[in-house]
Amino acid sequence: MKLENLLAQVESLYPEVVGWRRYLHQHPELSFAENETAAYIEGILKSFDHLTVTRPTTSSVMARLVGKLPGRTLAIRADIDALPIQEDTGLAFTSQNDGVMHACGHDGHTATVLGVAKILSQHRDELEGEVRFLFQHAEELPPGGADEMIAAGVMDGVDWVIGAHLQSPVEVGKIGVVSGPMLASPDTFHITIKGKGGHAAEPHATVDSIAIGAQVVTNLQHIVSRAVNPMEPLVVSVTQFIGGHAHNVIPGSVQLTGTVRCMEPTLREEVPQRMEQIIAGITQAHGAEYEFKYIYGYRPLINDKEISQLVADTVVELFGAEALYTIKPSMSADDFSAYLNRAPGTYFNIGAGNQEQGIVYPHHHPKFTIDENSLRIGMQVFLASTVKLLNK
Repeated sequence: MKLENLLAQVESLYPEVVGWRRYLHQHPELSFAENETAAYIEGILKSFDHLTVTRPTTSSVMARLVGKLPGRTLAIRADIDALPIQEDTGLAFTSQNDGVMHACGHDGHTATVLGVAKILSQHRDELEGEVRFLFQHAEELPPGGADEMIAAGVMDGVDWVIGAHLQSPVEVGKIGVVSGPMLASPDTFHITIKGKGGHAAEPHATVDSIAIGAQVVTNLQHIVSRAVNPMEPLVVSVTQFIGGHAHNVIPGSVQLTGTVRCMEPTLREEVPQRMEQIIAGITQAHGAEYEFKYIYGYRPLINDKEISQLVADTVVELFGAEALYTIKPSMSADDFSAYLNRAPGTYFNIGAGNQEQGIVYPHHHPKFTIDENSLRIGMQVFLASTVKLLNK
């Protein structure tokens, strides 16, 4: 399979890819409800030659391209869900679904991988091995769609997996790669402090759940600052503190909610134990009771060293060393990590911002959009990486 023949088709296909992206942008759907989106993707894929198209779940799609020559199997993933945001871009193809918007670039991810599928499907006779195109639902909403697709068998027999995320804060033309930890695990906790309510003028007759909850909030920060090696990234954030209804009443209970972000699997298992030790100690000392619920979210996203280097080398060969940058690990999250738990691979970033055109708004913003030239660049990187991997 000659790379130059594949890349030559990118330019002619580009307008069609842009059209797919704009249609998807106009018709966004929320996580676990991407029924029309999945049907649209399925219809496009079935118009290509040599693909076996299935629906692993109600709102996801998989297409398999089995080459004429024997070889190994590569999976390429695109997420397809949108966000509960009212769009304010003023684009001609703005969202037609009130309160729902593609504000994270998933429309671009989907269109890019559709383009890759179309080009590769036209070269089946030269293809060594298999490429699976995974159009995944519900990346934005835990527990996410990746585990559901994996349970349905999409990763069975897969040797490598790659994916990419468009990045509006990064200027178009730049591609980011990192080996090792890239994104964190986004766990959630819920704490209820049960004291004894009463009149605010008689605090001695109460067990003050607010005062106790405040101590819990303060002491949870000691996990990061004093109980963990400062070289290990960890975030413990209380983001909700709910209690009380009147200025002169001490409430009987309060609720605390928050998130824990971590990149080290072993540390991740230790954190809830440390949290409960603190909560139990403080509540017991003040005669209160507690309930503690800890919910594990996506796994930390840890890229494979060899595949990351292969993609980095590919970027340099395509666009020059100046196009490549090293991603700084972030405490954000993505359930692409589930696929990396099943096969080695890498998740890379594609710059999609453009200062001159005013494409500067961050992800999940009502004015978010992308420079569509990033779709062309994404197709080129995916195609070149596919050739390198299947020819390995």
